[in-house]
Amino acid sequence: MEKIKEKALKSGASKVYIEDVKEEFVKEYLFKAIKSRALYEGKYLLGTAFARPLMAKKLVEIAHKEGAEYICHGCTGKGNDQVRFELGIAALDPTIKIIAPWRIWDIKSREDAIDYANLKGIEVPVTKEKIYSVDKNLWHVSHEGGDLEDPKNEHKIEMYAIVTPPEKAKDEASYVDIEFEKGVPKKVNGKELNPVELIEVLNKIGGENGIGVIDIIENRLVGMKSRGVYETPAGSILYEAHRYLEYLTLDKETLHFKEIISHKYTKIVYNGLWFTTLREAIDEFIEKTQENVTGKVKLKLYKGNIIPAGVESKFALYDKDISSFGYSEVYSHKDAEGFINLYGLPIKIKAMMKMGMIK
Repeated sequence: MEKIKEKALKSGASKVYIEDVKEEFVKEYLFKAIKSRALYEGKYLLGTAFARPLMAKKLVEIAHKEGAEYICHGCTGKGNDQVRFELGIAALDPTIKIIAPWRIWDIKSREDAIDYANLKGIEVPVTKEKIYSVDKNLWHVSHEGGDLEDPKNEHKIEMYAIVTPPEKAKDEASYVDIEFEKGVPKKVNGKELNPVELIEVLNKIGGENGIGVIDIIENRLVGMKSRGVYETPAGSILYEAHRYLEYLTLDKETLHFKEIISHKYTKIVYNGLWFTTLREAIDEFIEKTQENVTGKVKLKLYKGNIIPAGVESKFALYDKDISSFGYSEVYSHKDAEGFINLYGLPIKIKAMMKMGMIK
C-alpha cells in the first residue's frame, strides 16, 4: 500500500486515498457475476468489467469529499475502460468533468507511456521488452499487448501470475466441495469462509491445478477486436459449480430463459451500463431464480480441467425413480405415444400438405 501511495504522489497527486473494498467487490459484484453466469463471448468472466463500476463509485465519492469538479483517468483511447469509467461517473454525478491524458497528450503507445514514466521517475512494472498490459484484482489477472497483439503467436506461460501452467501442475487430481445458499457460495470443503477468503482459497486451489486460463480474441465495445489472456481460477471453479447446481434445481423453462437473460446481462456489464434500470431489473429476476439454488457440488480438478464429481440439494428436481428406465407411478411409458402424436402434429400436417393429402 505504501508503494501505491508513493507512486501516486510521484505521479502528481496532492492527496492519496487507499481503501480496501475487496469485500464489497465480492458481495455486490462478483456474487452477481456467479448467479447470472455473466460470460462474454462464451469465455471471458469479466474480471475487469465488474471492477470498473465499483471504482467509478469510489472516484465519485472521493470527488464529493474533496469538492472536485474533475476526475482524471489513465485509460487508453482504444479501450473499453474509458467508456466504463465515464458512464459510471456520469450516472452518479453528471456534473463531474473528465480529463483523459491518453486522449489529450502526445502519448501514442505504451512505449511512449513508459518513456514518460521514466522521465518523471515513476516506477512502472513493465519494460519495453516485457510490455504486457496487466490488470489484477481479486477475481482475475489479465494480460494484453506485446506479442499477444499478433494472434498467430502462442501466449507464453511465463506470463502467468496466479495459475500454474497445466502441463506443470501436479499429477494427482484435487477434489473440492463447494456449498451454496440461494446461489451464493458459502463453504469450501466444509469450512465456512467470508466472501474474500472464499475467493482467495479457490484461487489457490485452482491455480495449483492449472485451472482458469483463457486466451480470447474478443470484440471490444469501441469496435475493434483485441486479444487477451485471462487467469480466473476461483471464478472458473465457482461458475462450473454453480451451473451444475442449477442443472439440478432449476426447471427447464427457467434454466433456458436464464441463459437468454445471462447473455444480455453480460453485454450490459461489458459495455459499461452497470448503473442502469435494466441491469437492476435483471438482477431482480436472477435473484428470484436463485431461491432454490442451495446445495453442495463436488468437483475434480486436474491439469486445467474441471470435472463434475457429484451434486446434491434438498431442492433437487431430479428423481432417480422417475428418470430411470424402470417402472414409475408418476410416469407411464404408454403416455409417451399420445404426447408424441400431439407434439408432432404440426410436422405431420405439413408433410400431409406436401403430399397433397390436405384439400
